[in-house]
Amino acid sequence: MQKRLNKYISDTGHCSRREADALIEQGKVLVNGEPPELGTKIGVNDKVTIGNKLIKPVADNKSDRVYLAYHKPVGITCTTEKKIKDNIIDAINYKQRIFPIGRLDKPSEGLILLTNDGDIVNKILRAENAHDKLYRVTVNKPITAHFLNKMAAGVPILDTVTLPCEIKQMGKMGFEIVLQQGLNRQIRRMCEYLGYEVTRLVRKRIMHINLSNLKVGQYRHLTKAEMLQMDAALANSSKVSSHVANEEKTSFEVVSNSTSHTDKTLKLKNVKPLGRQHPTNRKNKSMNKKRKFGAAKNAYKQK
Repeated sequence: MQKRLNKYISDTGHCSRREADALIEQGKVLVNGEPPELGTKIGVNDKVTIGNKLIKPVADNKSDRVYLAYHKPVGITCTTEKKIKDNIIDAINYKQRIFPIGRLDKPSEGLILLTNDGDIVNKILRAENAHDKLYRVTVNKPITAHFLNKMAAGVPILDTVTLPCEIKQMGKMGFEIVLQQGLNRQIRRMCEYLGYEVTRLVRKRIMHINLSNLKVGQYRHLTKAEMLQMDAALANSSKVSSHVANEEKTSFEVVSNSTSHTDKTLKLKNVKPLGRQHPTNRKNKSMNKKRKFGAAKNAYKQK
């Protein structure tokens, strides 16, 4: 079975597909000793090198894949950029090249998964795949019923309104919250909007994988049972958003010419080819988004 060159490289954990495309364009990738084109297909007998280093193919059964659960300490940055101080790769110091699935803010602690399996990353992270993440949060003043209700219903931040979520009070100044989104500093921004400041944030669970008794700074390999459950949970998950998937389909749509269930004549209805949007269209789209957010924010205030 052949693979596109960028996927072949990213599957090995060397870099992302986008980074692989950049390496190809820079002439740093060779296939069988020759510079390839973007989109080149790689077969079982092809040899891929990057900077004279042979890039070995991954095992079809993913037996060489790594899946880790790590208790990230406060102060560690979730980046693979080694030049950044206190990056997660130096902190965990694992023998193979791995990368974090998503991120956890530098001032936050708790569970984060790391892997060299690029296929599962977006499947876990996409909000529409409905994979839960549980957080335990402490704030700077007593929690009220009004605060809990607003947090659960959705809060306007970052030009959108957060999805409804589960929240439960834990003591006078703490709560647990389950999110399926992963907006930048989401919980902190939600609390700030309602006049609260987060003093401690710990992620306790991602999907079915729990932090449990893992000490700060320690990691462990996911168990066989956890991996089987993950495979089952991700079986129907998409690696791309639904609107992107739709755009990647053919630019023709099938329509029915008949209302009969037994005799339907189908024809192709030509639609405009996909391409880059005109700058004016992009501007109008951005303005419409801002108007919708403004309307949603006003509606939120009136609740």
